[in-house]
Amino acid sequence: MPAREKAGIEVEAVAAGSPAQKAGVAAGDTLISVNGNAVSDALDYAFYKDDYPLRLVFRKAGTVALELEEGETAGIGLKQFPIKKCRNRCLFCFVAQLPKGLRKTLYVKDEDYRMSFIYGNYITMTNLTGKDRERIAGQRLSPLYISVHSTETGVRNHLLGNQDAPDIMKELRFLRENKLRAHTQIVLCPGINDGAHLVKTIRDLYSLYPYIMSIAVVPVGLTAHRKSKIRPFEAEDAALALETIEGFQKRFKKKHGDTIVYGADELYIKAGAAFPPLEDYGELPQIENGVGLVPLFMRDSKRLKPSGPSGKRYLMFTGTSFYPYLKRFVDRMVKHGHDITLMPVINNFFGPSVTVTGLLTGRDVLSTLAEHAPSHDILLVPDTVMRDGGDVFLDDVTLSDMEAVLGIKARLIEASPRGIISALEEK
Repeated sequence: MPAREKAGIEVEAVAAGSPAQKAGVAAGDTLISVNGNAVSDALDYAFYKDDYPLRLVFRKAGTVALELEEGETAGIGLKQFPIKKCRNRCLFCFVAQLPKGLRKTLYVKDEDYRMSFIYGNYITMTNLTGKDRERIAGQRLSPLYISVHSTETGVRNHLLGNQDAPDIMKELRFLRENKLRAHTQIVLCPGINDGAHLVKTIRDLYSLYPYIMSIAVVPVGLTAHRKSKIRPFEAEDAALALETIEGFQKRFKKKHGDTIVYGADELYIKAGAAFPPLEDYGELPQIENGVGLVPLFMRDSKRLKPSGPSGKRYLMFTGTSFYPYLKRFVDRMVKHGHDITLMPVINNFFGPSVTVTGLLTGRDVLSTLAEHAPSHDILLVPDTVMRDGGDVFLDDVTLSDMEAVLGIKARLIEASPRGIISALEEK
């Protein structure tokens, strides 16, 4: 207990007038226990804090105890825990494909089960200790988001660049034995984990259903700065992957009413294939992984009634892969009298093979829009190009920078049909 107590969690902020402030708690103090349970990070605090009556003990020069009844909150902000780093050297690691000179936070390779539980970050489960597993089971940290890539240890360890990585099926069985659930992903690399390897991986993961809740198959993303020799994903690769996925989907849906395995939107775009109906994506469990975003947008765009024109001239942009789908919606808006120009932006920073909107840089957007901006009043900027809910692009270009260079007002919008219509209705 003393070692855990010594660690505790640093208090980063205390709300004015809160019970914590009235008890004498201040920023820089350390929360050491909640209802007698030693705590080491904010996840511990979240796990114990709803068990009222609540007794929080803080370390100052001495100790301070704070008693709270149900409905009361302490009014404290706790310091973020240090992120566990990834020790793998994945052949396709996107961080390793970044050029120099970007923000430091972009180069952080996290491999932290806590971030997986809280934010849905994908982990490989290659750095778990015995205590980590005990905590995952004891605190019921479920669902987790797991990068599997292959259930064949040799293939997987080659992809991870880590010959000491544990058997992923053993790790996933541990979750099943403790009745914990997981969403999984397979980053598909042509000639390495596709074909028969993909079939085996899907079968193995399905054997753990329903504890394996979903399986996403995502084509590898390669930038112009890559050093590995993985070949780019082509249309034929995408078509073959979809053939495998759709074969499993039919069987799973017939048996369970759930397709379980999903192809990323990019597979359908690369293969030039029609998307499945939105209902086949269930509750969209992997939408943050690019699975079902386009079908959802298409469905919502048909349901919403366009507003009347505002008289303003709007300029919009998107990545090249999403351009045809967004163009249909914009054309509909234009037919209803709106003055909108939509521009596809080629990603020169990461390379033209990177086609998603979320990886566009401010500089590429500026170079594409510079000659069009003077004839428009407002630039609509999708929030997906900004980092962490802010107003800064990947390359540190800000929304105000964009306004200054283009000479028009820039308006950050939600990247959805409703977000676009709301922006058009805004005065």
